Amino acid sequence: MSAASNKEKSPYYGALQDVVDALFADAKTVRRLDAVLMAESVDLPDDLREIVELLPPGTYTRQRLCDQVNSSITGHAWGQVYGTVE
Repeated sequence: MSAASNKEKSPYYGALQDVVDALFADAKTVRRLDAVLMAESVDLPDDLREIVELLPPGTYTRQRLCDQVNSSITGHAWGQVYGTVE
């Protein structure tokens, strides 16, 4: 059973927020590829890497990236398990 199926907070709760914070520490926009590489470099679990990999190609402001990621998290009903981003 994966962490996402039991609705309890995962040890990775908030990990995507850390990725977003790191991506935008010194940038106003990032590319999808930047997000995917960051997710891989911090060794996120498969569920969270999948969320990042679902991003459409393009350049993102922080708000747009958060909206896209949160939409995927909500669509998978993983908000309670992994948290959302801002």
